[in-house]
Amino acid sequence: MATRGQDIVSLIKRQIEEFAGDLTLVDVGTVVQVGDGVASIQGLQGVRSNELLDFGSDVLGLALNLESDLVGAAILGDPNVVKEGDRVRSTGRIIEVPVGEALIGRVVNPVGNPLDGKGPVNTTATRPVEKVAPNVVSRQSVDTPVQTGIKAVDAMIPIGRGQRELIIGDRSTGKTAIALDSIINQKGGDLICVYVAIGQKQGKVAQVVNILEENGAMEHTIVVTAGAADSAPMQYIAPYAGCSMAEEFMAQGKDVLIVYDDLTKHAWAYRQMSLLLRRPAGREAYPGDIFYLHSRLLERSARLDEANGGGSITALPIIETQAGDVSAYIPTNVISITDGQIYLEPELFNAGIRPAVNVGLSVSRVGGAAQTRAIRRVAGRLRLDLAQYRELATFAQFGTADLDAATRAQLARGQLATEMLKQPHSNPLSLEQEVIILFAVNEGLLEDIPLERCGDFQDQLLRHMSSTHPQIGQDIATAKDITPEIESALTQAINDFKGGFSA
Repeated sequence: MATRGQDIVSLIKRQIEEFAGDLTLVDVGTVVQVGDGVASIQGLQGVRSNELLDFGSDVLGLALNLESDLVGAAILGDPNVVKEGDRVRSTGRIIEVPVGEALIGRVVNPVGNPLDGKGPVNTTATRPVEKVAPNVVSRQSVDTPVQTGIKAVDAMIPIGRGQRELIIGDRSTGKTAIALDSIINQKGGDLICVYVAIGQKQGKVAQVVNILEENGAMEHTIVVTAGAADSAPMQYIAPYAGCSMAEEFMAQGKDVLIVYDDLTKHAWAYRQMSLLLRRPAGREAYPGDIFYLHSRLLERSARLDEANGGGSITALPIIETQAGDVSAYIPTNVISITDGQIYLEPELFNAGIRPAVNVGLSVSRVGGAAQTRAIRRVAGRLRLDLAQYRELATFAQFGTADLDAATRAQLARGQLATEMLKQPHSNPLSLEQEVIILFAVNEGLLEDIPLERCGDFQDQLLRHMSSTHPQIGQDIATAKDITPEIESALTQAINDFKGGFSA
């Protein structure tokens, strides 16, 4: 009997010695309050800011408020699953998103889950959603253009790679149209595009994806969407997730164009989250760090120097104003962070002037340095002419009979330039096409063309130049400048066409 007892003891000792199980310490807390997509958790003493929390049932949360006795977390999944008394585990992982080439052409949510029905995203690479912006030493100045294909933008408000150019205006003034045309124009180029939809209706997002597919732009575009029906936390992390996806390509030395549509709804989502987390409210009920919300996002857009790969992220944030009030809280914040703004005016839009760009209020602070010499030469006087025309038009609306000849000529020139800058949606132009049109306007070659026929003249001229004088366009595209030889040939070709058009 004693022998059998000794055998059992020795067996137990051997099993203890051979036991090789890995012990893992897990920080566990308890939900004490939950509601409106936000949970208060007791415990979790070792949790970090922006750490993912596991609520069970495939529901994750994001730790945002780190207090002495409570942790405030935003629920990223179905909030109805979480109940008071539930156990919550820390994961030890800061929130991250999948990145890489596999995302190009896909529509995903802010955590990288596909929404387009094309199967899973085949990538294992990830990046944290939040990242410190590149420091000033690793950046270089903007000197390479982003061709949007929009005459009014490329000529007067140019955008350079690494720039942050704000698109601002009231609802339904064509803000998204400018951003989409810029994405479409990169077809066949070296720019990868990321479109981030924040708080948009699913129907509008579907329409955007359809436009990009019809124009072959999804081949170089990632769409990240957190719709109006999604929770505030998902809308909050959407732009940061899109920026992380863009940073993966920038780290590889590539150039990226990212659109945030729009940051007004992003600020609303953050305000909702902050109020639910009982953070102190300030002006217009926004929390005190609302400026930091957008500055830490937009500062991640930059052009890196060659020592750091030479990649770039160009940001086109969109802000929706109320009744044209650019002095409101969020618009002024974002204007001060960005490198200029494209201001769209409802009055111009309703008058049929599209894109409805207000030349007087729009500015590009660094894009001029990146403008091609060809565009710069033909667009030199355009901005001044349009600004003067807008001022004169106010006085001339009661009649032009009493005006002097110079004033009438200025008005006629401004009207012609306004007509020639009109451009339909989803019809971006190449560099050489823009140069041909702007050259004709700048040199006064179109002054005898009736205003109502400017659109037809423009379309027919471009077709004529591509079929009859393709070499001129090729020379402009190659040289990116207008040499005396190109100028002479271009003037002759336009005059020859104009004679046939008039007849």
